[in-house]
Amino acid sequence: MTEMPPAMIFAAGRGLRMGALTAHQPKPMIPVAGRPLIDYALDTVADAGVRRAVVNTHHCPQPLVTHLAHEDRLEVHTLHEEELLETGGGLRNALPLLGPGPVWTVNADAVWSGPNPLNVLQPGGPLPQGARLLLVPKARARGHKGAGDFFLSEDGTLRRRGTADSAPYIYTGVQLIDPSGLEAVGERVFSLNVIWDQMLAAGRLGGAIYPGDWCDVGQPESLPLAEALVADG
Repeated sequence: MTEMPPAMIFAAGRGLRMGALTAHQPKPMIPVAGRPLIDYALDTVADAGVRRAVVNTHHCPQPLVTHLAHEDRLEVHTLHEEELLETGGGLRNALPLLGPGPVWTVNADAVWSGPNPLNVLQPGGPLPQGARLLLVPKARARGHKGAGDFFLSEDGTLRRRGTADSAPYIYTGVQLIDPSGLEAVGERVFSLNVIWDQMLAAGRLGGAIYPGDWCDVGQPESLPLAEALVADG
């Protein structure tokens, strides 16, 4: 049986939109339905069979580091970023701990109602030297005010919203990616959008649609939405 790829859990933001809630703790430690937000990301990867994860930290890291030390379902490495490296730089910085081959990336500020997101995305695997992103229709995205991110073609490849007023699907923060192209990026700090654009140009960025509901927990007003989703789930 093929071993499940490791996971990178992005948890290193400043949490500025959360205001006083992140004065003394990072956003992933904000409680949602009685549990730190990070626990929902850990549930996702552990329940799907992931056995090794890297969690990056930045703002007020100690509460998160202490909490993760008690995680016994999988091997968790914390990696502190004195300077925020963004998603691309952060993933590249973690590759020595993640190892070669495909990697899951999971945002630490979301909750789900429905099947495990990794199980939905896994059957197709990553495209060679590419990635597959998990998307949700805007109607099933809570706490997210954007105009949409992608169009999904019948063959499973993606197209950005670009200059269109809206796009039907939102990126949920979960993907399975071949990180081999990261080393060629010259900048130390960069977004995964840089790699996605290269993959898009080569037809190597695919997607799948999540059949349940998803909540982006990015601001205080999203917390009751997330707790209602947890209750529904």
